[in-house]
Amino acid sequence: MPSEADIRAQLKQIAYPGSKHDIVTLGLVGDIGLKDGTVVVHLRTTNAQEQVLQHLRARIVATLSAAAGVDQVHVHIPGQQEQPHAQHGAQARPQMKEPTVVPGVQRIIAVASGKGGVGKSTVAVNLSLALGALGKTVGLLDADVYGPSVPLMMGTQARPRPAHNKKIYPVEQYGISLISMGFFVDDTSPVIWRGPIVMGIVRQFLRDVIWGELEYLVVDLPPGTGDIALTLAQEVPLNGGVVVTTPQDVALLDVRRGIAMFRQVQVPILGVIENMSRYICPECHHQEEIFGRGGAKKTGLPVLGEVPLVEDIRLGGDRGKPLILAEPEHPVSQEFRAIAQRVMEADDLNVQRQGQPVH
Repeated sequence: MPSEADIRAQLKQIAYPGSKHDIVTLGLVGDIGLKDGTVVVHLRTTNAQEQVLQHLRARIVATLSAAAGVDQVHVHIPGQQEQPHAQHGAQARPQMKEPTVVPGVQRIIAVASGKGGVGKSTVAVNLSLALGALGKTVGLLDADVYGPSVPLMMGTQARPRPAHNKKIYPVEQYGISLISMGFFVDDTSPVIWRGPIVMGIVRQFLRDVIWGELEYLVVDLPPGTGDIALTLAQEVPLNGGVVVTTPQDVALLDVRRGIAMFRQVQVPILGVIENMSRYICPECHHQEEIFGRGGAKKTGLPVLGEVPLVEDIRLGGDRGKPLILAEPEHPVSQEFRAIAQRVMEADDLNVQRQGQPVH
């Protein structure tokens, strides 16, 4: 069980919306109660809007639920009825408006990571193309507004075409419908917008893009567990989440936050993809587990696949023609198609459990 100092240190990771300061520094965190795996956080009275308070509640639950030794989290806000506590694997969802279906889109799959640098966007791009290779109609929404890399990896700098009622058509490339902030800013433009503006952009990507008829919309989330993921869960019904990690233990610490985020907003986790699982020498084909071994298995979630670290993946992304297109028979391309198949099977199984028809 963490100490009160540990809890406050965790809470210092949570910035107040629209501010560069965290909620502890701003004095918003009052008493903290700890007992038998349960954490009770008392927020001091503020004049914040309801949606801000609910956002803070959700962030606190997601952050503390990922800490070792924490089984339940209560957040008490003066003047509000306390919501049901959160537990590992069954976190309570904050009060949100009912998500709205995106016209024409059957399934929405979010790809997330607890930290940057694990190859999440590379996985999202190749997963989208692998789903397309399996005969599915696919869209890819690059929600990583601060670091949009999908246009580069998909080899296009086209601009979305305008449509009626201030809507736009996505860019089409390699049979995939694409939207990204990278289509609207140049490579040297710094993206320094604050949370509310960023969340507004994600809403526009969901609502004002004419996606057409898609069987899968893959969403490349930004690293971490910030506002965009919460906004996405509020705005549209997510069918499942896929978490990308690397094998080493230090990466798994952040992965647990991503897992807790999905659980906190009641998004089914389809499984984990272990990227850079091993290095394969391009000359002698010797394999070396330079980042450790079996990290994804330690999460206790289904392992959807293990993608090795090979130069061809990097070259495909840099050249704008991902490996699965450049070399369809490459072992890694075959692995991505196998991952896509497992994602579809996990999604279908989840739909069947909910008693919904499988498309």
